[in-house]
Order: sequence, then C-alpha cells, then structure tokens
Amino acid sequence: MIRVIRARLRHWLVAFLTVFPLMALAEGPSRAEIEATMKEATRFMREEVSFRGGYLWSYLPDFSRVWGELEARRTMIWIQPPGTATVGHLYLDALAATGDRYYYEAAQEVANALIWAQHPSGGWNYVADYAGEESLKHWYNTVGKNAWRLEEFQHYYGNATFDDAGTMESAKFLLRLYMTERDPRYRPALERAIQFVLDSQYPIGGWPQRYPLRYEHSKDGQPDYTSFITFNDDVAQENIEFLLLCYQALGRSDLREPVIRAMNSFLVTRMGPPQPGWAMQYTLELEPAGARTYEPKSVSPGTTAANIYQLITFYRLTGETKFLAPIPAALDWLDRVRLPAREQRDGRTHPTFVEIGTGKALHTHRRGSNVSNGEYFVDYNPDNALSHYRSTRHIDVEALRSLYRTVKAMPREEATRGSPLLEPQSADLPRFFTLGNVSVSDLNTRAQEPVDTGDLASDAARLRSALNDEGYWPTPLHFTSNPYIGPAPKTAAEGDFGSRHVGDQWDTSPYRAEEPVMGISTGAFIRNMGVLIRYLEAQSE
Repeated sequence: MIRVIRARLRHWLVAFLTVFPLMALAEGPSRAEIEATMKEATRFMREEVSFRGGYLWSYLPDFSRVWGELEARRTMIWIQPPGTATVGHLYLDALAATGDRYYYEAAQEVANALIWAQHPSGGWNYVADYAGEESLKHWYNTVGKNAWRLEEFQHYYGNATFDDAGTMESAKFLLRLYMTERDPRYRPALERAIQFVLDSQYPIGGWPQRYPLRYEHSKDGQPDYTSFITFNDDVAQENIEFLLLCYQALGRSDLREPVIRAMNSFLVTRMGPPQPGWAMQYTLELEPAGARTYEPKSVSPGTTAANIYQLITFYRLTGETKFLAPIPAALDWLDRVRLPAREQRDGRTHPTFVEIGTGKALHTHRRGSNVSNGEYFVDYNPDNALSHYRSTRHIDVEALRSLYRTVKAMPREEATRGSPLLEPQSADLPRFFTLGNVSVSDLNTRAQEPVDTGDLASDAARLRSALNDEGYWPTPLHFTSNPYIGPAPKTAAEGDFGSRHVGDQWDTSPYRAEEPVMGISTGAFIRNMGVLIRYLEAQSE
C-alpha cells in the first residue's frame, strides 16, 4: 500500500497543479472533432457504464464481470481512484476546457452517487453497494474474505477510510463542484466531509487510517492497525491539502489550526538517532507499528523520503526553519540504508522495511496457497520475496538533497511566496485536477501503455480514431481474478505461491492474466480524455 512519491507537481500543497508543455501544435483534428469525441466517450460512460452515477474500474464489454480492486457486482461503485470521484473531477475538467454544461450535469450525477455513499461520519469507504448494506456485507464475507493479499477487504468495518485517497478524492470533488456554481445542495455533504477530517484528527495532529475508530479486527496476533497514526499512502498529506483548499476557497479560518497541528505531527513522530526516519504508522504512544501482516513494524525509507518532501513544503508554507532542521540527518540515514549495488534490481535502491535497532533490511514472504492455510512472514532473505508488495523500492535521495539545498538557499520571502498561510486567502481552485499523473490503485490502469507521446496533435488524432462505434476505447485488461467459488480450504494446494500475485483457485485477489481480454477501463477513459483536454487547451493558446 505504500506509494512511491508522486510525480505530480504541487504548489504549496494547496491543490493538484497540472503542468504540461503547450508546444506549437502540428495540424491535427479540429476543436469540433475533439469535442465530439469527448462527448461520445462521456455519453457511453454515463449511459452504459455508470450505475446511478457511480463507476467501477474495469468491465467486460457485456458487463458479465466487473471489477474495482476486487471483482465487484454491477450494483457497486468504487470510491478509490480511479473510481467515482476521479471521474467527477474529469467531468469538471472537461467543463473547464469546453464550457459545455453537459459535463456539469455529468458531474452532478457523480455527486449524487457520492452523497448517497457518504458514511454518516462524513467520510467514504473503498466501495458502496446500491443493493444495500446486507449485500455489501455478503460481498465482504465472500469475495473480500477470500482475497488472500488484500487484508483490508477480509472483513467489513462499517466505517470510512482515508486509505488510497478515496475520502479525500471525494471531498475535494464536492468542494470543487460546490465552488463551480455555489449550488447550496452540495454544501451539507461538503461540510460533513470537512467535519470528518476534524473529528478524526488526533490531538497530536495525525490521523488514523479509518474512522470512527475500530479495534476489533486483529489478525495473526497483530492488533488492528486502522486506529494507528498513519503516514502510509499519504493520509496526512492528503488531509492537509484538503483543509488548505477549504481554508482558501471557503474562507474557513478555523481550519488553520488543525493544519498547523498536522504539520507539527511530522516533527514529533520522527525517530531519533541512529535511525532518524519515520515509520509508516504509529501507536498513540508514538511507537512505530506494523499494519497488514506483510507490513512489519519498521522504519520506512519510502515514508521517510515522502516526509522529507513534505517538510520542505511545510517550510514553504510557513517560513519556519524547524521544518528544515530534521532533513539533513534523515537524508544521511537514507544514504546509509541504501542497498548494496549487488542487491538492487530494476532501479530499486532501498529496502521497504528497515528493522528497528539492527538497521537490517527486512523482506516479506508467504507460504501456503490461500487465506485459510497461508501466512506471511518476515526475515532477512531477499530471495523469493513477494511480488505484490515489493521489499525494495526506488528513492532518489540526491534529488531530495538537491531540493532541500535549493529551498534552504532561497531568501525566506521567495521560498514562502504565494503561501496561503502567510498571504491573503484566494478563493481560486486549480482549473484542472486530472490532467497530470493521477495516482491510482488500479493494476489495469498501471499496466496500460502510455498514450501521451509528446505530440498532442498526433495523440489526439489517434485517440479520436481509436474510439469504437459504441463509444469507448477498447482497452486490454491485463489483470483479472478468480471468481468466488466458496470458502477456501484449510489444506494447501500443491505448488509454490510465494512470489505470485494470486494463490490457488479460491484466492480472489487480482493477478496478471496470461492473455489479456479487451474491455472497458475507467482509468483509460480518464487518461484519454485528459489528453484530449490538453489538446484543446493547447489550441486555445
């Protein structure tokens, strides 16, 4: 679940700021042709794919099988990006690029679905089911329970989650939709989302992964991790961004204090020498903690790198040098735990987990064949490690060090220019939210070939011609899953499932298919529409 530091560029954490080259365009499709293509693709998604305004991730063309992170039911909608809220952001992007109210109406459909799916506490779960809560519980108790590697779906919490940006993607979309026309119908749901972030924040400034708090779902002797103070998957970062957006756009001065408290939590959770980094999550006693059974208690180089980036951003928001002070020691620690060259593969430079005390790299493995007979374990052996959750990752320490030096050398006035905490608030939100490197959990979206070659005219022409007669872009679905066939047996199947994405035929986890099938991908729709919007923007220059 830990995510590589995002490639998308940010401006003071106030919003997603998309940056793209507006090169001189070769002659390409006309504006009218591109707008017609966009509307045809959107019509298909609204009328054929959407279920009451909500979206999943992948569909077979006849809708006989549909998926979010796991195989889903047609009545279900997915909240994690690139799900329902991300599509809503795309529709608002299309509205900004075309001025066509058709896209505002499409965004309203998305808003209705998200408001229906909003938990009473104000946040969102990964998934919602229009067939009702009992249907959702049944799905969790069958498909979810048997997804060996996706432990977060093995039981139904009944609350909301900050994991994988689902709640924040939805909350930011509602803010953005409300600000488009100030329609009062969307203000109550937006206020509930803001209150959810405030209610769930710990006094020390951090947030749990899920809220309202739960403690009852321990696994293999490990405590339920969802109440721990969480940095993993950008939980704190996403919440700070959202509060700052609301602080600016809504003039909510009361949100300044929780933002400052959240930024300070990055300082108090850093471990001291000789391991001056951060863990993925912490107990309320500020002790490093593990999470899922393949996420051991450890110091995390990935989280440390992400938090260094955040501290630089916090300095630029506040001008307070206390946010820069911990960085040199943390950078030096990252250099010390860098893997030897002989252990680096595919550009992966650092261990995912570093053992507390010894400083040794920890590697995660599993044995067995499904959720009933299998188990995860940790040791120092890099061989036969997990494929679905790598024990190593790429961290560009020198790039972080260079950024730190550059910002530290700036005059304070220059470093903090434009900070919403130091300058008068602005009600302006970014014009686009989905045109950059949208962070997604969908394996099928990640597996797709890039469509952006740098030549917008040819890219737009190719996408226009690739839209089929039905109105969608046929996309290879490289990942599939085993259908639920009943409770997994206690006896392990023959074979070695240790380094596979999936276990035996009872394991409902997604895995790479030997032969991809062509289908409908929400992620591809978002990506392709983004290229067409960029083409329209470049034409307008």
